[in-house]
Amino acid sequence: MTQPGNPTSTFRPDLLAGKHALITGGTSGIGLGVAQSFAAHGARVTLLGRNAEKAEAAAQTVRDLGGEALAVTADVRDVDALGQAVEQAASQFGPLDILLCGAAGNFPAPVDGISANGFKSVVDIDLLGTFNSIKAAAPHLRMPGASVLSISAYGMPVPMQAHVVAAKAGVDRLTETLAAEWGVKGVRVNAIIPGPIDGTEGMARLAPNERTRQQFMRMVPLGRFGVPQDIANAALWLVSDAASYVTGVILPVDGGQNMLGGAPQYLMYLNMLDAQKASQQ
Repeated sequence: MTQPGNPTSTFRPDLLAGKHALITGGTSGIGLGVAQSFAAHGARVTLLGRNAEKAEAAAQTVRDLGGEALAVTADVRDVDALGQAVEQAASQFGPLDILLCGAAGNFPAPVDGISANGFKSVVDIDLLGTFNSIKAAAPHLRMPGASVLSISAYGMPVPMQAHVVAAKAGVDRLTETLAAEWGVKGVRVNAIIPGPIDGTEGMARLAPNERTRQQFMRMVPLGRFGVPQDIANAALWLVSDAASYVTGVILPVDGGQNMLGGAPQYLMYLNMLDAQKASQQ
């Protein structure tokens, strides 16, 4: 079984020195892990979230580790607020070298059990929010040289996740289209598909008990859950000069789970239905 690696043994400490990274959804989970890693490698980071107290607390964790961080507040569904937040970030830390779109909404629900508003809410946060973030950041991106990175999800059918799969499919196509448009401007655009990442809100919802966790783990070829640092390592590479010839890529970072197609997710769905039937007997 592979073990999470120490990024300091792989990337030089000044990998992102002098760069400014803005991260939406950066107040917890994967986004915060990436922010801390970017800062540890020399970047000035702006953390954008809906809650001012949470954003400031997250920024303080970066400062406590010796990094430079700014907290700004906006809902990615609010174009005007986003514009003001990005303007504030650019005023303090300068043009954006890196934009990470990590704000997301997720909860398991069957198609016939989710309301139209619930479906729309996830699409608005995941897809429209990604577009809004890119749109707001565009005037402040360093061109050429900037890197845009989105956090996506599996494009395969996943029961109980129709709202997320639909929204993230849009994010993938947006990523590829923008990579084609902005290549001539010297801006690279990529996305990461995380697998099951321990310690995140999404994982807690999808695997709420030890039995479910063990079932999930058996379906990961590398034999372990990911940690936020696994995503941060991939993000570090994609936004660095080491990936200067990489754009339009949707990169799974999931311990090989994507190779199995939708089988693991479908098996989990069947197990859930069996458990529901057993509880009703």
